[in-house]
Amino acid sequence: MTRRRLILTTLAILAVALPASAQVQDWKQIKYPPLHPMNIPEPQRVTLPNGMLVMLMEDHELPTIEVSAQIRTGSRHVPADKTGLGQVFGSALRTGGTKTMTGDQIDDFLEARGARIESFLGQDSGSAEAWSLKQDFPEVFKVFVDVIRNPTFAEDKIAIAKNQVASGIARRNDNPTSIMFREFQKIVYGTDSPYARTPEFATLDQVKRADLVTFHQKYYQPNRMILGVVGDFDSKQMLETIRSTLGGWPKGPEAKDPTTPIQSTLKPGIYYVQKDDMTQSDIIMGHLGILKNNPDIFAVDVMNEAWGGGFAARLFSNVRSKKGLAYAVRGAVDSEYDHPGTFNAWMTTKTETTAAGIDALMEEIEGLSKSPLTDAEVQRAKDSILNSFVFNYDSKGKILNQQMVYAYFGFPADYLSRYRQNIEKVTPADVNRVAKKYIHKDQLAILVVGPTKGQDKPLSSYGTVVPVDITIPKPKTPAGSASKKSAP
Repeated sequence: MTRRRLILTTLAILAVALPASAQVQDWKQIKYPPLHPMNIPEPQRVTLPNGMLVMLMEDHELPTIEVSAQIRTGSRHVPADKTGLGQVFGSALRTGGTKTMTGDQIDDFLEARGARIESFLGQDSGSAEAWSLKQDFPEVFKVFVDVIRNPTFAEDKIAIAKNQVASGIARRNDNPTSIMFREFQKIVYGTDSPYARTPEFATLDQVKRADLVTFHQKYYQPNRMILGVVGDFDSKQMLETIRSTLGGWPKGPEAKDPTTPIQSTLKPGIYYVQKDDMTQSDIIMGHLGILKNNPDIFAVDVMNEAWGGGFAARLFSNVRSKKGLAYAVRGAVDSEYDHPGTFNAWMTTKTETTAAGIDALMEEIEGLSKSPLTDAEVQRAKDSILNSFVFNYDSKGKILNQQMVYAYFGFPADYLSRYRQNIEKVTPADVNRVAKKYIHKDQLAILVVGPTKGQDKPLSSYGTVVPVDITIPKPKTPAGSASKKSAP
């Protein structure tokens, strides 16, 4: 036996022979070392003369390159009478082909290389992305740029996209939880708000190819775009490629974005969607939330985690574990980057405990004032956030995506780096202060989705019940006729 092996064997024997008194008797006695300092890399930033912001982040772990574009637009910029245009645009931008390649030719080109190009239009931004092996990137990037700059929006692909949206409209009342969140948005934001709109057959029918072309010409300009590239490349060479491919794209006009109204106050009360093909009730209550740039956001995030964030949170412990009332239960003061989120507490329960479920949620909301979150609850929440924080930046791709989002909404580049230390500074007093500041029992709109028969107490006992109609207006033309009509 070598000397090294002898030493290791001796240490192993001593470890096994340690007295039981050296071990902790309770998991709460376990001492954890402090978290390591954070060192989050930042991408290289270059603004082209045409106004496009370029972000580059090298990652040589795999021989792949991913490029993504974020465009300053969104479905919230779509006129109300053409709601649904966003979904059609996001699909047909990519599938509809370009001036040099049809959508099917692009499919074949990508399939032969195991690459992908996709496009989307979200509520508050447009996006497109491409992924390929390093060796194929030059060719794939040219097609990617062609898709962004020169889409043709082929009529047959528009028809397919519209049929997909129409299918979603027809099936939108199948899932009661989806109904709950959808209708709650309308109650909180107001039916005129773009954050509460849903496409109808009538509005979808108003979407024409010319609308997609106009939308693209107005918003898809280099000065409204952030381009991010992550992967196995040399930054100097990549920047040269981008300059030669996109540097000659002329700067577009400064388009004035339409306003996105939100009702300033909602009408508190009890709202009801009668859905008799259920054996449970979906319940949500709340009001407007906050913006992410609110200085209280860090205390709010801790409050959310302690009160309604997971299996160890107070809501789950009291409503589900102790009272056995909920299949699922959550609660949070949600935030958005450039418009208020919502405060919402929601649960699913059996029909026979609908009223008990409402009472339980209201009791927990009231409890934030009567029984403030304890030091132990706050510390557990902070530990949960801090211990999982590493997953926000465990890949270069995640870091780049987050930096693009911050740049898009005008947040400081070091927001992510400072997040952990701001969470560490939060005190129990801060948490209980924001709970009182941003959660208001007297302003609650309560929405119930479920059957009437079998409820433990009439909803009218909580006040005047406002019925919510979720009837889907029928299309003027039979399903599928749109594709025949608009196909060349």
